[in-house]
Amino acid sequence: MNPFQLNNKTILVTGASSGIGKQAAISISEMGGNVIITGRDQKRLNETFQLLKGKNNIQFSADLLDQEELKNMVEQLPQLDGVFNCAGIVKPFPIKFISKEVLDEVFGINYNAQVLLMAQLTRQKKINKNASIVFSSSIAAAHPYKGGALYSSSKAALETYSKVVALEFSTLGIRSNCIASAMVKTPMFDTAEHQGTKERMDEHIKKYPLGVGLPSDVTNAAIFLLSDASRWMTGQTITLDGGFLLGDF
Repeated sequence: MNPFQLNNKTILVTGASSGIGKQAAISISEMGGNVIITGRDQKRLNETFQLLKGKNNIQFSADLLDQEELKNMVEQLPQLDGVFNCAGIVKPFPIKFISKEVLDEVFGINYNAQVLLMAQLTRQKKINKNASIVFSSSIAAAHPYKGGALYSSSKAALETYSKVVALEFSTLGIRSNCIASAMVKTPMFDTAEHQGTKERMDEHIKKYPLGVGLPSDVTNAAIFLLSDASRWMTGQTITLDGGFLLGDF
C-alpha cells in the first residue's frame, strides 16, 4: 500500500474558497480523499466544489467565529481522518495604528476560529483515532517583519497551539503539525503587491533562490502530513520558503 495516498480518508479543509485552501481541496480529492470544504464566500466555495474529484465531497458555507454556525456545521460533519486549517488573512499595520477592531479581525481569523473549530470537533468527537491535523502557518511566525506585529504574532500563537494539540491527543494517535510557508502566489500575494510598490516587491522576490511558491507547493506538503506517511511526525513545523531564509542570495 502506498502510504502517501489518501484513499477513503475524509478531510476537512477550511478557507477553501481561495488560495492554498482551494488548491488543497482539489489536490486532496485528486489523491483519493473525500473532501469537506468550508468558507464564508458561498459563490467562491461553489467554484472550488465544482473542481473536486469524486462523489463524496461536501461543502458548508459558515463563519467559524459564529458559535452557533460553527456548532451546527460540526454536528453535520461525518467522522474525520484529517483537518487542514487554511483560513487566514494578512493585514500589515504599524504598531501605533493597531486598533481593537483590526486586532480582533486578524487574530479572529488566523487563530481564534481554528482554536474554536478544534474545540467543537473534539467536543463532538468528530476526529478519528490516528487522524492528522495540519495548520497553515508562515515563516513570519519565527521571522517577523516591520508592520507584521499582528500577522506574525497570530501565526506564532498557532504554532504553539499546534504543539499542545499534539500533546493532548497523542494517546489517540492524532498528530498535529504546521506548514510555515514564505510568499506564495495566492490572492494574499496579489494584495501584498498592491499594498507595496512594484519595485519593492520585485526586490523582495529576488531573495527567493527557487522563486516564489505556488499553492501546490504547500498542498503537496499538506498531503504528506495528512497521509499515513507522516504517522511518526507530530508537533513539528515544516518550513517551505524556496530558500528565502538562506539569505545573501
